[in-house]
Amino acid sequence: MRDKIACSLPQKAARLQTLEKKISILEKAVDLNPDNEELLLCLLKSYQGRDNIGSLMEKWQKVLVQHFDSVKLWKEFLLVQQGEFSQFKVSNIRKAYGHAIQALSSACNKLCRQGFQVSSLKSGDSSLIQLECGLVDVFINSSRFEWQTGHHELATGLFQAEIEYSLFCPSLLLSSHTKQKLFEHFWNSSGARVGEDGALGWCNWMELEEQNKINPMLVENLEEVQGGWSGWMDPLSKQSTTMDKHVELLVDENTVENSAIGDIPPNDVESLLKNLGIDVEAGSHTEAKDALTWKKWLQEELSRDAEQWMPIRNNSGNYGGLGLHCLEDSEKEQLSRVVLFEDVTDYLFSLCSEEARFSLVYQFIDFFGGKLSSWTCTNDANWMDKVLSLEFLDDLISEDLIVVSKALNRMGNSVLSEMTSLLESNVDCFSKSALVKFLRNAILLCLNAFPRNRRLEEALIANEERLMTNLSNSTSPTNPSRALAKALLKRDRQDLLLCGIYARSEASYGNIDIARKIFDMALSSANGLPEELVEHYPLLFLWYAEMELAACTSSSDTEQFLQRAVHILCCLGGNIKFIPFTSQPSSLHILRARQGFKEQVKNLSSAWARGDIKESSIALICSAFFVRALN
Repeated sequence: MRDKIACSLPQKAARLQTLEKKISILEKAVDLNPDNEELLLCLLKSYQGRDNIGSLMEKWQKVLVQHFDSVKLWKEFLLVQQGEFSQFKVSNIRKAYGHAIQALSSACNKLCRQGFQVSSLKSGDSSLIQLECGLVDVFINSSRFEWQTGHHELATGLFQAEIEYSLFCPSLLLSSHTKQKLFEHFWNSSGARVGEDGALGWCNWMELEEQNKINPMLVENLEEVQGGWSGWMDPLSKQSTTMDKHVELLVDENTVENSAIGDIPPNDVESLLKNLGIDVEAGSHTEAKDALTWKKWLQEELSRDAEQWMPIRNNSGNYGGLGLHCLEDSEKEQLSRVVLFEDVTDYLFSLCSEEARFSLVYQFIDFFGGKLSSWTCTNDANWMDKVLSLEFLDDLISEDLIVVSKALNRMGNSVLSEMTSLLESNVDCFSKSALVKFLRNAILLCLNAFPRNRRLEEALIANEERLMTNLSNSTSPTNPSRALAKALLKRDRQDLLLCGIYARSEASYGNIDIARKIFDMALSSANGLPEELVEHYPLLFLWYAEMELAACTSSSDTEQFLQRAVHILCCLGGNIKFIPFTSQPSSLHILRARQGFKEQVKNLSSAWARGDIKESSIALICSAFFVRALN
């Protein structure tokens, strides 16, 4: 009511007086309900309309000290701090994110100490699960902030560090201090991290190192293969020589980058600016008016973004014995891309719940442009965070908009003629082969922590298709992910959902017969498997029926495809053993399937009333609708 009154008042003094009354009411309400987050946020937003930034930050800090375990308050505080452009500093925002992560992490540890058992984490309503998922969201926002401010290597390093720290930690009862000390040893070593070739995970790396210590002959042989002394007491001259070679390599890389713009000496800045079309002798406030200049500048920045996102490894720990004061500016710029343990230590936290750990991996894949099978929901906290950070659209939305834009362009609509290039540029930034390979390696490693996880397997297959397509540039109907899918199935032949993912991948390339053989094999072999392995049985039937219905739209013989779909769904509804399609299902089979679906859906009502909604039950209901619609 006070807001409506304030909007109708023309004088500033009157509006301020109304705001004071509103603040007075909210302060009394907060005194009576000190734990109500909505009231606190409303009060703090009202303060924002009256107080200066210094006073406002003090009030925020007092609230956060009392409510250090509130994800909602921390997120809002970080947004307010990033929105104050007059006092915006990257270092201050970075420090605020570190404080938020440490505060929420300590709140999670406090809940664990208060007696949370592992069995209680199976409930989705657990306060610890919600708090840990909120902590992961704040961490993702901090990495997104680093990426958007140009610190791509740090953002990548943060993800690598946290995934190793929370997913692949040793199975030992360690204190937080001891765990960080052990992780520092791993981070400063030459061991491959998540996403890099040969990565084993922190735990497996430690086991391998312990084996090497127990068997000194193995270490000695390894040193001979590597070529001489490789201990920690390397002579300074050798370290300096190694550093000089590393610097020469970096300078050579810069020379190659500059040669792409033109044959310009690396140190000749004036020639570089003139080649870009910028007048060096012009005033400091003079802007380049030539559009070609800005396009060249944009292409150069995009190429740098595409190449400089992976942290440079510093295995020696002391830059080869050289201090930073001994290095040139160009060398310091390259060394600034090294992510040290001190850069990530404030962002490390442990996760107990399976939901929060999977959320970390899931959002990591989404962050680096991996394709995920999920509908976009505007109620999702991650979706809202991406919108508020002015990030590009979700894949599902952007792909639909690209199709609409191309259709409008064919119709001659010039209003949205630039939409396609704008949207496609967002997709291209994550389509580089090096980044796609990094993502492939990371997902393969994370599958060890989440075996038989459908979403990770789908992301892996889609990522493999993108990688192989980028490397081959071929338009062949052969499925580029076929080799990887077969290798995964050879490792685990009882992974039914992986069979379905592989079959759908073959169908997307027009290989319907191959996809049918895979589906038939998976559904026929599921009869003798344990119950926990056939939990997602209805999902396979639904995918198989969807494939047949999608194929009938591009074929003249639609009747056969429809009969196949009905046969598949009748086996699910009638709860009978699946057999490959041979003939049209009879009316009796269809009637039994309908009756069977009614009974199965009725049995699901009690589970749905408790909030126990699974993908298999959703697939069952969708299949029941399909049977009714097709007959």
